[in-house]
Amino acid sequence: MTSQYLESEASAARRQYKRRTDDERIADLERRIVEIKQKQAAKERKQDPVVREIPKIQKRLRKFAQMAMDHNRPDIANSITAFTAGLDRIVQSDKTSARASESAS
Repeated sequence: MTSQYLESEASAARRQYKRRTDDERIADLERRIVEIKQKQAAKERKQDPVVREIPKIQKRLRKFAQMAMDHNRPDIANSITAFTAGLDRIVQSDKTSARASESAS
């Protein structure tokens, strides 16, 4: 009697599997394809040589703006600061669009 009890308990403890339909499998694969394409696009954006150079240019421009301020040329320093702020917005919008495309998947 004990062995029957253990067998029935073991069968009750077995995990129930749910087979996915072909449509569910296809939808899952299509979703994964979209995710991979978005990751690839984000990787290509990171590899863009223009985007990679922006931080280097910003650093040099900040040094130049400081030099302009040191030599009593606030007009030049203000122009450089405005340009650098524009570059910051470009970099931030690129980062947020990459995050949005990753989170959309």
